Amino acid sequence: MPAMSEEAAVRREVVPMNILIVDDEQSIRETCATVSEQCGMKAVSVATADEALEVLEHSAIDIVLTDLKLQQTNGVELLKQVHDLHPEVSVVVLTQYGTIESAVEVTRMGAVDYVTKPFRIEELRSRLERVARAVELQQENRLLREQLRTRPGFGGLIGVSMKMQRVYKMIEKVSQHEYPVLVLGESGTGKELVARSIHFSGPRKDRPFAPVDCSALVPTLIESELFGYVKGAFTGAMQSKQGLLEAAQGGTLFLDEIGDMPVDLQAKLLRALQEREVKPVGSTERRQINVRIIAATNRDLENAIRSGTFRQDLFFRLNVVQIKIPPLRDRKSDIPILVTAFLEKFSDPRGPVRTISEDAMRRLGRSSTWVTCRPTCSIPPPKGRRRRMKFCLSRNWSAARFSAPCAKRAATSFRRRACSASGRPLSIAS
Repeated sequence: MPAMSEEAAVRREVVPMNILIVDDEQSIRETCATVSEQCGMKAVSVATADEALEVLEHSAIDIVLTDLKLQQTNGVELLKQVHDLHPEVSVVVLTQYGTIESAVEVTRMGAVDYVTKPFRIEELRSRLERVARAVELQQENRLLREQLRTRPGFGGLIGVSMKMQRVYKMIEKVSQHEYPVLVLGESGTGKELVARSIHFSGPRKDRPFAPVDCSALVPTLIESELFGYVKGAFTGAMQSKQGLLEAAQGGTLFLDEIGDMPVDLQAKLLRALQEREVKPVGSTERRQINVRIIAATNRDLENAIRSGTFRQDLFFRLNVVQIKIPPLRDRKSDIPILVTAFLEKFSDPRGPVRTISEDAMRRLGRSSTWVTCRPTCSIPPPKGRRRRMKFCLSRNWSAARFSAPCAKRAATSFRRRACSASGRPLSIAS
């Protein structure tokens, strides 16, 4: 049974789902309407198929609940017409016959579910809730597909350059398969976004996505984080804990900065991938796992293999499919799209979206000095040109919003980073 997301639940409260109830018995219509309203839906009731078709023609209906036996046009004919004229509408049938044959028949005609009359209130409520959740999921999927189709990128990735188009094609291909993927790219190029796009575009999208940064974990804790541990395995292990490989069961484990993983732990990870099982720290039993592995690194793993800091057999196990993310300096045509997306994100949702002048945008595309300079503060800039551009825009926008003197310093700093070569002023507008 598909689970309704929090966003969908809020949306149903704000915009209730519409259900059309078709039955020639007034008591049945009233009962079904009451149950539907208890499920958070807005109910419309009619007695005939002709009235139902009239409502469907002029109103936005999500679910039709109809009796198979109606006066004039029967429910079977109504079911066929709804299926042909309004394929986006889900139909639930009320039937006197609860056999397998009748269920198969109404499903073949286009119904998504059926309820046997006389029905119990709880049974009807359960069926309607299940259909409503399925409809919500379909609507969310349609919305996401439309967003992916109309936005200049793929998933959380942004860019329309030929190099990014090749990345999108690779994501689409590998997302439908189960083999491991190795994502290569400099820091800040969006390796985790690629991993998320692969996961949420594939058959495991409804299962967990578990990211782990191998470079951020203390070497002595990586093993217990990945494989878990049992109570009493070491000092402080007051209770058993499930490892990430087991927690991501059925989903995807994303190993970021895999090149920083200690060599001794690489051997244990390789065994877990080969045998598809893990042994928690301090345990004697092995547990079966079913996870897809996506690894990423900004290091040259072939050099690491030659220097003895990365296992060759693990490299071959992870490098079934390799995706290289181009740095921003190699796809400068994407800079205007990225700048627009970042400014839209940083702008006040209650006000107009901030922009920068066309001249400033051209100089951002021509110059790379602004992403190599340090900002005018003690905090070092993040690695990666995409992250630095986002950091630069975010920092100066925040300064401009809250402090006039700070805004002046920030604007000067921004101009220097954007056009130090030409010395021409940078124009930022609202």
